[in-house]
Amino acid sequence: MVGASAAGLVSAQPAPPAPPVLVTPPPAPTPGPGGPAEEAPPVNVPTPAPMVVPPISEKEVAPAPPPKPKVEEKPAEQVRRARYDVAILQALDKVTAESLRFEAPVGRPVRYKSLVFTVRACERSASDEAVEDSVVYMTIDSQPRPAPGKPTPPARQAFKGWMYASSPGLHPLEHPVYDAWLITCRAAAPLNAPAPIPVAAPATPAPKATPAAAPAAAKAAPTAPVTPKLVPPAPEPAAPAPPPPAEPEVPPT
Repeated sequence: MVGASAAGLVSAQPAPPAPPVLVTPPPAPTPGPGGPAEEAPPVNVPTPAPMVVPPISEKEVAPAPPPKPKVEEKPAEQVRRARYDVAILQALDKVTAESLRFEAPVGRPVRYKSLVFTVRACERSASDEAVEDSVVYMTIDSQPRPAPGKPTPPARQAFKGWMYASSPGLHPLEHPVYDAWLITCRAAAPLNAPAPIPVAAPATPAPKATPAAAPAAAKAAPTAPVTPKLVPPAPEPAAPAPPPPAEPEVPPT
């Protein structure tokens, strides 16, 4: 019984698993001398059927729009600089360290020691410019004062050109003794001055000009340099001189 049972147990055990079988992949084709092998093209290539395009009617074809006319854009008008008739300058004596700020009207020579300033134009930058500045075009002549009893020495030009208030060193005066630069430009009178109220004045007869004085008044006096100074108030008009007393008439003898 024991042997039978032992034999039955042995027969009931599962069979041992089969040994694994190694599968070797096929060898890769070796490339020829000209490179890897290429596939041969297929023998039968089907021809694609032609595409049928439907006809286009005239209604579907719209005419091209006419070209738009080119409008030439006008360039923006350049804002001109405002011009003024008085330049405010500052001069420096390098020897004595004396400095003076004075006004120089346009077209009128102004003397500072041995320098004569003649302003030709004074402008301020326009509203469309990036930097607000004042510029002046002037000439500066070096001319010593004439000694008493001697002729006036000839003038020598020391500067000519534009001078900028924001950049004094851009085009400076090159002089061994003096230096000068621009401060600003201004108008001699306010631009928007109120209109004066008319006042009735008594009519006065106009004085008659003598024949000898008429040609003298027509001749313009030569412009001479003036010494810079502060502008004083306008003097009051002088009272007219009284007429001379009439001589008494002498009766005939």
